[in-house]
Amino acid sequence: MSWVERELREQPTALARFLDRERDDVRARAPALVERDVRYLLIASRGSSGNAARYAQYLFGAFNQLPVAFSTPSLYTLYDAPPKLDGALAIAISQSGESPDVVSVLAEATRQGRPTVAITNECESPLTRHADWVLPLHAGHERAVAATKTYLNSIAAVALLSAALAGDDTRIAAIDAMPDAVEAQVERSLAASPTLDRYAGADGGVVVARGLNLATAFEIALKIRELSGIPFEPFSSADLLHGPIAALLPGRPVLVVAPSGPTVASIRESLGKLRERGASIVAISDDERVLRAADVALPLARTVPEWLSPLLTVIPGQAAALRLATLRGGDLDRPAGLTKVTLTR
Repeated sequence: MSWVERELREQPTALARFLDRERDDVRARAPALVERDVRYLLIASRGSSGNAARYAQYLFGAFNQLPVAFSTPSLYTLYDAPPKLDGALAIAISQSGESPDVVSVLAEATRQGRPTVAITNECESPLTRHADWVLPLHAGHERAVAATKTYLNSIAAVALLSAALAGDDTRIAAIDAMPDAVEAQVERSLAASPTLDRYAGADGGVVVARGLNLATAFEIALKIRELSGIPFEPFSSADLLHGPIAALLPGRPVLVVAPSGPTVASIRESLGKLRERGASIVAISDDERVLRAADVALPLARTVPEWLSPLLTVIPGQAAALRLATLRGGDLDRPAGLTKVTLTR
C-alpha cells in the first residue's frame, strides 16, 4: 500500500486526535483574538493550505461576519511592499511551517503589532516563531508528497476556530461528530473508486463546485494533477457558465461537488449545460437528483451541515486521484517534479 493511501485511510484517526487535543484550548483562547480592533482576517497560505483558506473565506464570512483577505505574499518578498494591516487578524496556514513567503507575512504582521495565529503540523518551524498562538494540526508525520490528512485537519482547524470565535457550542459539538462520518466516507469512497476506471485515458477534466465547497474543487483538481499528471481545472459552477464551458470537450470527465445545502439547486441547473457540451459527469453528492443525473455516482456516506461537508466531499476526490494515478502507473508517493516542502519566496 502506498503512503498516500495509508494517510488517506488515517484521516478519521488524525481528525479525532486533533479535536481531542485542541478543542478545549481553541474554545478558551479564540474569543480573545477579536477583542481588539479586528475587522477582518488576513490569511497567508500556499498549495493545499491555500485551499483551506478558500474554505475559511466562505466560513468566516457566513458565520462570523468577518471578511477574509488573501495576503499576496509576493508583496512582502519580491516587491518589498507590504500593505498596512490595520484591523487585521493575521492567520498563516502551512503544513510544514517552512515556506519563506508565508513566514514573511506573519513576521510583518507581528512587526505591525497585529495579532497572529499559525495553523501548522510542525510546531517547531520558522512560522511558529512569529505567532502569538500556534494551533497544531496533530496529523502525525505525512510521508507522501500529496497532502491528505494535513489538508483535512486544516479544514477542521478553520471550522473549529470559526465556531469558537462565535462562542457556538452547538457547532463545536457538530464538529466533534465528524470523525465517524469521515471514517464512513473513506471506506465508501475507496470501494467506489474502480467506477472511475473508464477515465484512465482522460487527457484532462474539470472539477465544479460552489460556495463552501469551492475549496474542495480546487483541492480535488490539485490532487489529481499532483498524483496522476492529468490536467484538471477547478471552477465555480457560476464562473464555468460565463465562458470556460466553451473549452469542455465531449467525453471529458467533469467532477461535480454538490452536497445538500444552498448551492445544490444552482449546481443541478448547470448539469444540463454540461450535458450539452458532451461532458461525462461524475457526481460527489448526497442529493438523489444529482446522483441520478451522473454517469458515475460517488455518493456521500452521510448528510451533514453544508459548512462541514468539505470534510467529506474531498475524500471521494482523493480516492479518485489515487485511482487514476494507480491506473497510470506513476509513483504515488513521489510524483515527478514535486517535493513535500516548497520553499517559495
